[in-house]
Amino acid sequence: MNKILLSFFAITLMISCKHNNNTIKKVSRNQLIKDSLTLEIETLNSKNYFNGLGVAIVDSTGILYEKGIGFADLKSNKPYTKNTVQPIASVSKTFIGIALLKAQEKGLLNLDDPINKYLPFEVRNPHFNNEPITVRQLSTHTSTIIDTENYMGRAYVLKDKIDSTLIKIENIPQSFNPSDSKIPLSQFLENYLSENGKWYKKDAFTKNKPGQLFEYTNVGASLAAYIIEVVSNQSYAEFTTEHIFKPLKMNNSGWSYDDVNFDKVSKLYSSPKIEVPYYSLITYPDGGFLTSVNDLAKYLNEIMKGYYGNGTLLTKASYNELFKRQLKAENFTERNANHPYKDEYNIGIFMGFSGTGNIGHTGGDPGASSLMFFNPKDKIGRILLVNTNIENQEGVDVYYGIYNKLEEYSKKLKE
Repeated sequence: MNKILLSFFAITLMISCKHNNNTIKKVSRNQLIKDSLTLEIETLNSKNYFNGLGVAIVDSTGILYEKGIGFADLKSNKPYTKNTVQPIASVSKTFIGIALLKAQEKGLLNLDDPINKYLPFEVRNPHFNNEPITVRQLSTHTSTIIDTENYMGRAYVLKDKIDSTLIKIENIPQSFNPSDSKIPLSQFLENYLSENGKWYKKDAFTKNKPGQLFEYTNVGASLAAYIIEVVSNQSYAEFTTEHIFKPLKMNNSGWSYDDVNFDKVSKLYSSPKIEVPYYSLITYPDGGFLTSVNDLAKYLNEIMKGYYGNGTLLTKASYNELFKRQLKAENFTERNANHPYKDEYNIGIFMGFSGTGNIGHTGGDPGASSLMFFNPKDKIGRILLVNTNIENQEGVDVYYGIYNKLEEYSKKLKE
């Protein structure tokens, strides 16, 4: 009996050792792949087109690779890490989609209801006064609301008390307004969209019928977020924190600088040598989210799980709606069928589709650019955040070159 037991233990030990050796080999191999990827990204950015950047590769099981490269503050040589916080611009809009569907699950709204059912002030296209605009049309950028000079000139507000008249940065179309000019989101939207608003102009609406054509709009996106505020009796920041960020443990994220550890916030640059002052958006839901590549990777992991039927934030039915292609070819005046990261070939509920099938969103604001997509066939997601404006074609090539490297190495990490 003892000999049988000894033999059994010996065989078990051999199997265990073999398994451990295989695990060690796989871990070592993956680390070599990650180190090689980091080196390739650093080589691509060797001319310092971007002072700092964060990258991640994700699948539905978790984060396969994440890295901060370069500097969050060039003057102090403060490194850009996976936990460095920066704005992600319009990738922020994807949270509006999740929040709308959560509000619909809770019975607070219906995507196909007219927006004036919920708003405390009326919003109508003056060219189609009797044609209601729906919540769904806001979420698919077919509401006919557009961004005018009133948006570009009024929405961006400086964080600190700086003489805004002295800030003149080339290649940035937005105006930076004094910190004390910040007003509530509701007031901004009423001023801009209501016939009685003090900035109201008919050119804030196209001459198309609501629901007819895709026309990307930041103001329309923020109006959708404001409707969530009205129906939930919470600020949009509170609603998304409760239903998205806390469940996903996105602890380095928020809608304002007061919500995050400012020591982790990256400086932004209009060019590698010129800093952009810290700013926020009055229409913060459309592009003002502050996060790290690590936190955003948690979110991408969740929406990928949602796509494959295993998400935790929404029901399967809601995730199906989020990723349902809502528009047809006739809803677009132009489409790029070949660009893998142009997110306006079709759209779900604030969730973009490229012509080649990638799902996600792009983002760009003064000093910040972002890409967040996943490929439903390869089941791989990728994130790129940079803290420096893309100045020229060489910068564009490096930007997409880095993102393509993430795709190339994701296949190696999955082998």
